[in-house]
Amino acid sequence: MKKVLVAVLAVVLLGGLGVAGVAWGLRPRMRPAPDRKVEATPEKLVRGRYLAENVAACFHCHSQADKSLFGTPPKPGTVGGGGMCMGPEDDFPGALCASNLTSDLETGLGQWTDGEIIRAIREGVSRDGRPLMAIMPYGFYREMSDEDVEAIVAYLRTLPPIRNSLTASRFDFPLNVAVRFMPEPLEQPVTAPARSDTVAYGGYLLTLGGCAECHTPNRGPLSGQRFAGGREFWLDNEVSVRSANLTPHETGIGGLSREVFIGLFKRHALPEARREVPWRLNTAMAWLSYGGMTEADVGAIYDYLKTLPPVDNAVTPWSLPGAAPATP
Repeated sequence: MKKVLVAVLAVVLLGGLGVAGVAWGLRPRMRPAPDRKVEATPEKLVRGRYLAENVAACFHCHSQADKSLFGTPPKPGTVGGGGMCMGPEDDFPGALCASNLTSDLETGLGQWTDGEIIRAIREGVSRDGRPLMAIMPYGFYREMSDEDVEAIVAYLRTLPPIRNSLTASRFDFPLNVAVRFMPEPLEQPVTAPARSDTVAYGGYLLTLGGCAECHTPNRGPLSGQRFAGGREFWLDNEVSVRSANLTPHETGIGGLSREVFIGLFKRHALPEARREVPWRLNTAMAWLSYGGMTEADVGAIYDYLKTLPPVDNAVTPWSLPGAAPATP
């Protein structure tokens, strides 16, 4: 028995060392960063700002959020400087902060090439070859067209540098191993659908917005049912909000006209939408960002959503004991 125990312990020890070695030395699937220099034309800068601020809502995570305002917009002077962090207190296995996207040479993208930024956005690999956590939805962004990703890079280059040293990312086992298998090289060119095809273009915009990430249940009988809604987000220990059902069922957007759907977004572009609310009555949705989308683009999103299979999923938007919620 003693020899058996020694053998078992030896196997466990060797296995642990092997896993540690894999976690330390295994590199993600990656290719050299593309040798690409983005030309910052006026058209690219306008498009890049629109995509970064309103469609992909990059600064909802990559800034310090003002939780006193509805929709938690970026605090002035922090846009792109990084901000959203997660750790054990958030039930995250490790530590993770949204990166500094400004041109600061030490803490931002100042020393990155355009090709390295493009690879990080669409392929999930950092400048030094580290895998990025897929909370930054590069799995969706790999469908971003070459022109649009270049436009975002051109715009990011215009952000004023912010010196902001963030906590280095670290992942506990087994996430530190799993994250290395998430990136995937993108070898072929990517084009966007024609805007005249509103269904296809609406699906493209939904992908860039990462909408399926929040509007797909991650538990229960409808787990994995895209756009069926119901994913829960906690504002504090007692208050939670849930994403809406976006399918054309009567429990989703089935009863909404195109004009009403567009109006739900565009009302958040009005000055009064930027209002103070208690944190318990806030939202996880970046309404103030998405409210800046054009009516044509929001309408295209509606056209795409109406083609989805309807899913019966009545979602209770809020769980707020003893309080009335703010208007979503």
